[in-house]
Amino acid sequence: MRWILKISGVFLAAVCIYSGTASAQQFVTFGTAGVTGVYYPAGGAICRLVNLGRKDHGLRCLVESTGGSVQNANAIRDHTLDFAIVQSDTQAASLQGTGPFAAAGPDPELRSLFSIHAEPVHLMVRADAGIDSLQDLKGKNVNIGNLGSGTRVLAELLLEYAGLSADDLALSEELSSTEQVPALCDGKLDASFWVAGLPNASTQEAVSTCDIKMLPLSGDAVDRLLAENPAFTSAVIPGGLYQGNPEDIPTWGPKATVITSARMPDEAVYTIVSAVFDNFEDFRKLHPALENLQPEDMIKQGLTADLHPGALKYYREKGWL
Repeated sequence: MRWILKISGVFLAAVCIYSGTASAQQFVTFGTAGVTGVYYPAGGAICRLVNLGRKDHGLRCLVESTGGSVQNANAIRDHTLDFAIVQSDTQAASLQGTGPFAAAGPDPELRSLFSIHAEPVHLMVRADAGIDSLQDLKGKNVNIGNLGSGTRVLAELLLEYAGLSADDLALSEELSSTEQVPALCDGKLDASFWVAGLPNASTQEAVSTCDIKMLPLSGDAVDRLLAENPAFTSAVIPGGLYQGNPEDIPTWGPKATVITSARMPDEAVYTIVSAVFDNFEDFRKLHPALENLQPEDMIKQGLTADLHPGALKYYREKGWL
């Protein structure tokens, strides 16, 4: 058996030649986020469907846990990931070279495939912390999210519109999704920002472990934020979704979107897209956050970057565009 490995950018092709018969298998990496959020299982759902057909198309999809949206967009930019899930606002900022990408500048090679679930901002607060509004975060110990995450970007944005900053907090933590629940329930944090689809394991763990309430995010600050940032929309966390929170919780947030680079071969992108939409009912059953998706929304909503030609080819064949 002889193995020939060829590395071009981040696209890894492994060609195995055995007994004179050649078969090619291509490996693509799919960046997600922490394992307790929705990105990781959503990415896993996509890769699972791709891998079911790998004997036919030769593509194998590998899921990677990452620091989140900003890290993923940077990895697509520098070609250390092939595909990734990012928040819709992160997609727009990377394309335009704004916000966390101001130093790097615009990424003209960024391409979109489709959007998936909505991602409401969760502000989890300890019931005994005396926090009933954003202004009550002053002087409290608050997790604003780890560097490289979309949570961090949105937490800082909301604080800005509320007239606050990290300097107004007694402690500004930078914890990941897996670290925030122990810190909340051990009393090290009074509140924690968290952006994720519904439902998500981290919030479920928090409300079932200690007395956590979800703070409603509405009012003038949120109204102004939404009016000036069209990448976001208002949202609702349904009452009863999380233990101890029986009422609907108004909030806001982005959409989760799947991105790649213009350098990714059309055939690979076509394979990813067709695996999802040719098996759409199975895809929607793979996680509760996916169950209400509709193709006509997914190929239009939350997408700032141009559709990759491989995705565009599939959508045109279906008559959707």
